[in-house]
Amino acid sequence: MSQEYHVTSLVVHAAPNALQQVETDIAALKGCDIHAISPEGKFVITLEGNSQKAILDNVEAINALSGVLSASLIYHQVEPLEQELLEKKSEETL
Repeated sequence: MSQEYHVTSLVVHAAPNALQQVETDIAALKGCDIHAISPEGKFVITLEGNSQKAILDNVEAINALSGVLSASLIYHQVEPLEQELLEKKSEETL
C-alpha cells in the first residue's frame, strides 16, 4: 500500500478580538502553516498530512477553536508519497 501526501488550503474566519489566540492555536497544530492574516479576521492556511484523516482532524480542531467563526475548504490535492519525494529532489537539484 503506497502512502499519500495531502495538501489542503483553507480560509478561516475568526472574531477580530480573538486573532492572536487563534493564530497561536492554529500554529500549534502539526502540519498547519499560516500564510496570511487580515485585520478583519481572515486567515489563509495550508494543511499537510499523510492521510485524509489527518487533514480532517486538523480541520475539525480548527473549527472547534474558541474564536473561530468558520473554516472553508478551498483546495485539496492528493499525491502518492513517492511522487512528492521525487518532485522535491528534482526541485533541490535545480
